[in-house]
Amino acid sequence: MEKILVIDFGGQYCQLIARRIRSEHVFAEIRAFNKISCEDIVKEQYKGIVFTGGPNSVYDPKSPHFDPQIMDLGIPILGICYGHQLLSYMGGGKIASAESGSEYGKTTVFFDQSPLFKDVPVESICWMSHTDYVKDIPQGFKLIAHSAKCPCAAIACDEKKLYGVQFHPEVTHTDFGQQMLRNFIIDICGCRQDWNMDDYAKTSIEKYKAELAGKKVLLALSGGVDSSVAAVLLNQAIGSNLTCVFVDHGLLRKDEGDYVEKTFKGQFGINLIRVNAQDRFLEKLRGVTDPERKRKIIGEEFIRVFEEEAEKLGKMDVLAQGTIYPDVVESGNGNSAVIKSHHNVGGLPEDIGFEAIVEPLRYLFKDEVREIGEKLGLPRQLVWRQPFPGPGIAVRITGEITEEKIKLVQEADAIFREEMEKAHCDIMSNQYFAVLADVKSVGVMGDFRTFGYTAVLRAVTTDDFMTAEWTRLPFEVLEAASSRITNEVKGITRVVYDITSKPPATVEWL
Repeated sequence: MEKILVIDFGGQYCQLIARRIRSEHVFAEIRAFNKISCEDIVKEQYKGIVFTGGPNSVYDPKSPHFDPQIMDLGIPILGICYGHQLLSYMGGGKIASAESGSEYGKTTVFFDQSPLFKDVPVESICWMSHTDYVKDIPQGFKLIAHSAKCPCAAIACDEKKLYGVQFHPEVTHTDFGQQMLRNFIIDICGCRQDWNMDDYAKTSIEKYKAELAGKKVLLALSGGVDSSVAAVLLNQAIGSNLTCVFVDHGLLRKDEGDYVEKTFKGQFGINLIRVNAQDRFLEKLRGVTDPERKRKIIGEEFIRVFEEEAEKLGKMDVLAQGTIYPDVVESGNGNSAVIKSHHNVGGLPEDIGFEAIVEPLRYLFKDEVREIGEKLGLPRQLVWRQPFPGPGIAVRITGEITEEKIKLVQEADAIFREEMEKAHCDIMSNQYFAVLADVKSVGVMGDFRTFGYTAVLRAVTTDDFMTAEWTRLPFEVLEAASSRITNEVKGITRVVYDITSKPPATVEWL
């Protein structure tokens, strides 16, 4: 199997770059800059290399660097953002801070002819995010793109097949970014496109059959897409040695607990234990308002529940989780900055009580997880369910979590989802839900004054959940949802719609 090496220099989009490459049916492997050498690269026979972005300056002594000999290995290289600057720096170029100001967001870029820009218009929109830029290009390179503020938006050394771009081709905000990556992977690197999700599923099942043979595995099943796919995959690998524990922490969507139990016990015949622990979680969360503390508390309490259940079941060797790529990236694993911790990544206590943790979906994005789910035979209704975070609606309630707030947001969320489905707008958005803001305002019902909470409706459109646009819902749908929520949910007096994209926001509020 041919593969592309993605070298991680600390950028938030590292995993996304790998995902974009894999969407071209070429395997991409991510390695930290300080965990791989030129000798390793030659030994592994990579067809191409991508230098990722990062928050540093190449002149910072603490910034991640690489052996300049990599440029003489005869392997094509594409540098992105910081990777572009590092490639230029290693080649003898000079980097400077942008005199006319930084560039952030959608930017018009002008392209010259280049193998990297085949089938790309001479002018199109790209996503910029930089302060430094390449002032003097290395000897043997030429300029192949520029913007109004950045004279060096891309460089090329066609002879050595070395390329650098200041913008981010991997994000959907760059109009022809995927075409550029395709040109690099297929035309410049010459990859055969011999990797797919069928292979991943089969390989994973065989891998866990061997690795987990004779071991008892306890899986944290939330009923969401990720843990559901992980459960079915592991069930096909180890069968009755898998026990799924579904912790109903009282922070689920309306009627979620009953649905999960019915689906996995009845439809799939998976060994499922349901633990009703709402009171326990609420007590731990009492008085807590900081979102990171909420996540840590919920994560640790999850593990404590699993340990207790494992004790009842006898010897359980391995803990399995539905962790996926965005969880890892946003929790700051590796070299990336922490955006928010996840209960199954950043929230794990050190003394978890199991000999190992298995995360069969750790290197997959949400759309890949769904594809795997369909290939494993899960019903489409389950595979394409709304994503739901491990900490539940705890990340959709600002301020202290109370039983009253839980019921309010559950009802508001159920109404919003009903109106979305009724208007067939569920196909417009990849994720939609309600948030309860810890803000009260005055309202009026009949002739009486009311004073209640604010519900925030959120809907986003995305294909990878690393970037997302807010969904342009019809006003009629928003009006219907708002009217029903304020009339049917006693305690909510105001409804607003969140029109913030990711970045700068995250999909979830907390």
